[in-house]
Amino acid sequence: MLEKEFFEKNEERRRRVVKELVSLSKQKYDPESWNKLRMMLYPPRKLDVNVIIDDSTLREGLQMAGLTTPNAEDMAEIGRLLYEIGVERIEVMTYTDTDKEAIRMMVDNGLGDILAGWSRADTRDIDAVIELGLKQIGISHPVSYYHFAKWPEEHVQDLTMRVVEAVQYAVDHGLRVFVHGEDSTRADWDFEKKFVNAVAEAGAEVYRICDTVGVGCSLPDHPLPNGIPAKIRALKNETKIKSVEIHAHDDLGNAVENTMAAIRAASGLYENFYVSTTFLGIGERAGNAETEKIILNLYIHHGIEKWNLSLLRETANFISTALNYHLPTNKAIVGDSAFAHESGIHLHGIKIAPAIYELFPPELVGQTRKIIIGRRTGKHGIMMKLRELVNHEVGEDDPRLKTLVELVRNTLLRVDRKYYLTEEEFKKLAAEAGFKV
Repeated sequence: MLEKEFFEKNEERRRRVVKELVSLSKQKYDPESWNKLRMMLYPPRKLDVNVIIDDSTLREGLQMAGLTTPNAEDMAEIGRLLYEIGVERIEVMTYTDTDKEAIRMMVDNGLGDILAGWSRADTRDIDAVIELGLKQIGISHPVSYYHFAKWPEEHVQDLTMRVVEAVQYAVDHGLRVFVHGEDSTRADWDFEKKFVNAVAEAGAEVYRICDTVGVGCSLPDHPLPNGIPAKIRALKNETKIKSVEIHAHDDLGNAVENTMAAIRAASGLYENFYVSTTFLGIGERAGNAETEKIILNLYIHHGIEKWNLSLLRETANFISTALNYHLPTNKAIVGDSAFAHESGIHLHGIKIAPAIYELFPPELVGQTRKIIIGRRTGKHGIMMKLRELVNHEVGEDDPRLKTLVELVRNTLLRVDRKYYLTEEEFKKLAAEAGFKV
């Protein structure tokens, strides 16, 4: 049975919540009100680990098939934008003249301390990093037997020693060394832990779990080798490596989920935890965990505020242009439609309190709200769009509004009409209805 007493108490609570929501909701971005609203809607759960973003857009991202190779100036600008966002480490390639020119430009712009060269377990690659004056290096090598099929005649001990000697060489030349365990989530753990201990003893500071084909699983109790949290715990308990990193691919669509699971598993175990991501998720095949998504997840769910969120949209637009990458209109956070509204139901909610349908204010990430006038738009949407246009409130009983609503509906309901009103069309109809535009 429905108990009236229960619902009376429920109604009291509802009224308090709605009153607070409306009082804190602003049509224009107000940081103070937003922070109060954020604490109300999404009280954060603090992490006991320092999360360090290691962006690989200028390495992994540039390996995505079919993209345009940017020139050195554009590569340097991508690096600058990432630096301004607050990314703590930027991974770069050093193989082409363009790579090297871009690195020199970034060093000249003050990014030298956070640049990290990517290399194979080969002294020639390491020498290229040293010659460019970089202070960090990531040495990549497979750790699964499946990838060892590339060297059918070589013994696993010889393959391991190749990496150990490369690490020692890099350390001896003053570099901070990360070791990337390619295909870690399909590796034999008995071998992998011996490998990790060997590179740790040689001087490597960080071991990167590479979920190379995106088969990792985020469940806390999923076993090795696929279980991401299990791998984090095993590395802490059974190896000597100081810090760990996650590099997740998106072949099953789980890269962000697995990255967040790794961060949460590392909380309380490590002082620092590194997160290898790419902006927009660009990378080999289906790509990687998106830098912008990880940053926003950490901000919303865990209260980490050390990155400059306002540059996310600008960075997305620049990268998509420089690399000739099609930015999906519905891409979370930075896509054109991320804050676009057409449905009358949604626009009614936005008018009352934007947080009803917007997780966070668009201005937070450098976006703007877009009101689209289409077949599903009602009077509330038309009023909001009109307010944008004339820059003042229009009363619901204004006869010009009634005329405009009729003009909009007649235009959109034409049999041959399949798309929403353009800005110019809406302005023309508003003028016809009697508004000064």
